[in-house]
Amino acid sequence: MQFGFSLPSRGPTASMENLRTLAQHADGLGLDSVWVSDHIIVPEQIDSFYPYHPEGQFPTAPEQDYLEPLTALTFLAGCTERVQLGTSVLILPYRNALLTAKIVSTLDKLSNGRVILGIGVGWMEEEFVALGLDTFRQRGAVSDEYIRAFRELWTSDTPHFEGEHVRFAHIGFAPKPVRQPPIWVGGHTKPAIRRAARLGDGWHPIGLRPPANLTPDEMRHAVAELHAEAEKAGRNPQDITISFRGPLDISEASGADRKPLSGSIAAIQDDIGRYAECGVSHMVFDIMAPEVAALQDGMSRFVQDIQPGVKA
Repeated sequence: MQFGFSLPSRGPTASMENLRTLAQHADGLGLDSVWVSDHIIVPEQIDSFYPYHPEGQFPTAPEQDYLEPLTALTFLAGCTERVQLGTSVLILPYRNALLTAKIVSTLDKLSNGRVILGIGVGWMEEEFVALGLDTFRQRGAVSDEYIRAFRELWTSDTPHFEGEHVRFAHIGFAPKPVRQPPIWVGGHTKPAIRRAARLGDGWHPIGLRPPANLTPDEMRHAVAELHAEAEKAGRNPQDITISFRGPLDISEASGADRKPLSGSIAAIQDDIGRYAECGVSHMVFDIMAPEVAALQDGMSRFVQDIQPGVKA
């Protein structure tokens, strides 16, 4: 089992100093990955339903800082030595396919093969409109083509692609990545699961944020669905990495009110073991704290107190 933590790439703690401090702390602790998220524009009026809030409300205000993820990870590539650098998730339709492939490949080159490309199709129609895009209704098809196009660009000496949304031929593409960055498909919906099964190197859902719960029991059913879809697509389900991202809360919570990955150290260790039994091999944790010191402490406590007792 591998473990990583999300970093504060939005809001008041999204600063150069904080990102560097936390990424280097994770690197020094021996954690496997650090992650940043993605939005380019936050409109003043959002009617689209945010899938990770009970009432669908997006928590970031338009005037708050929201760091561009590939730029942030390029900065962190120069600040760290071994920790993997992930997007959770990069919203594919927002950017030009060739330019995105180039930036990701360059980032992988500069980080010596440490990129994990978590991707999503997007949920905020207003952001598509603000970016001048008319592809919100086709965002799934656009994303599918991007994934295929990325692999063509990263692996072929004479890249060629002819799709409805992405086309290129008679071009060179360099640098090639050090490794082909694994593409982990984000999302917990049935279309996301099918996309991960057909095209993904991994599945990267976010859970324990109602209405997106994915408790261990729910995760077990979702993984079974993923495996069935992979077999339909002619793929070996074991070739698909299964990850899970959720909030970590070491606390006094217990009993019926306790949520997975919260409560005592023993309870959290047991929860991680249950996710491992579902097939999860990489867990990414969010620590809901406004202070960088609390985030550092949470990482340290996990590595020192929780990770050694995990049966996974």
